[in-house]
Amino acid sequence: MLSFGAEPLSYSLLSNNTKLKIYKTLILPVVLYGCKTWSLTLREERRLSLFENRVLRRIFGPKRDEVTGEWRKPHNEELNDLYSSPNIVRVIKPRRNRWAVYVARMGEEKSVFKVLVGKPERKRPLGRPRRRWEDNFKMDLQEVGCEDMDWIDVVQDTDRWWTPVIAVINFRVPYIAGNFLTS
Repeated sequence: MLSFGAEPLSYSLLSNNTKLKIYKTLILPVVLYGCKTWSLTLREERRLSLFENRVLRRIFGPKRDEVTGEWRKPHNEELNDLYSSPNIVRVIKPRRNRWAVYVARMGEEKSVFKVLVGKPERKRPLGRPRRRWEDNFKMDLQEVGCEDMDWIDVVQDTDRWWTPVIAVINFRVPYIAGNFLTS
């Protein structure tokens, strides 16, 4: 019986480059499907990072400690050095920012705009408010110092808009020419 799991990533016959290609082309797209519309909490971001570190540990395998000579799991810093691509959370945020451009230019009459940006008609429950997609996007803008901007109005003025968007995208993941509005 064939099942897809972490087994292929631990085969010693495959090189680490092949295992990374399997991860990037098969596993990562499935995990990140629809990520541009997610409203992530810090807990969810941490869980995604844990998942990625677990997969990377499976790919790179144990390391021999130089002092004691014992085998151990690689530390997170070692995994970051071995895996040159940005971590999974740094892939999600630029996709959300690209999606923001698309949503804001749709207009208020579109249902996607209403769902992602609109205000709920009913009263919100007691307790801490849930983080909305718009809140996550505003936090991304705060990271590059653009928190005082009303992003829905600014997006209509292309010259004013591209400066913070490019800053957020470059802050997270290198910009790929021709692939700005797609993910």
